[in-house]
Amino acid sequence: MSQANTLRLMAVDADDLKIISAACQDGVCKPADIAYEARKRRFLIEFNRFRWENGESDAQQRVRSALSLEDVTGVKARGLPPKSADLVLSLMSVEWEDGEEAPSGQFRLIFAGDGELVVSADCLDATLVDVSQPWPAKNRPAHKE
Repeated sequence: MSQANTLRLMAVDADDLKIISAACQDGVCKPADIAYEARKRRFLIEFNRFRWENGESDAQQRVRSALSLEDVTGVKARGLPPKSADLVLSLMSVEWEDGEEAPSGQFRLIFAGDGELVVSADCLDATLVDVSQPWPAKNRPAHKE
C-alpha cells in the first residue's frame, strides 16, 4: 500500500482524540468487526472509513481502517445489536471522559441511532490506521443540522 494513501494517527490526550474522532465519523462496520481482547487489554474496531481528508473533491473514497484502544479494563454496550446481527453500524464520534483517578477514564464510541460502547481504560491510548487501499465511495455522508 502506498504510504501517501495511508492515514496513521495516535492519540494520548483529548485533543488528539478529537482528530481521530473526526477521521472516524461515518465509518461503517458490522458488530462482528468489533472485538475486546481482554488478555491483551485491547479494544479493536475495523470499519470502512469515509476519507474526509479529501475535502470537497470529486474523489470521494472509503478505506478499511482499524481503531485500536489500549490498556482497556472493560467494555459495556448500550443499544447495539448482538455480535451475530448482520446490521450495519455507523460510527459518529469517539470521545474521552476522565475518570476519578488520572490518567484513567472512558472512551465513548457513539453510533447513529443512539447506540454506544463505553470502553474503560487505564489511560488514553488510541491509534487509527488505514489497512487497505482506498476505493471510490458511492455517496458522501450527509447529516441533518
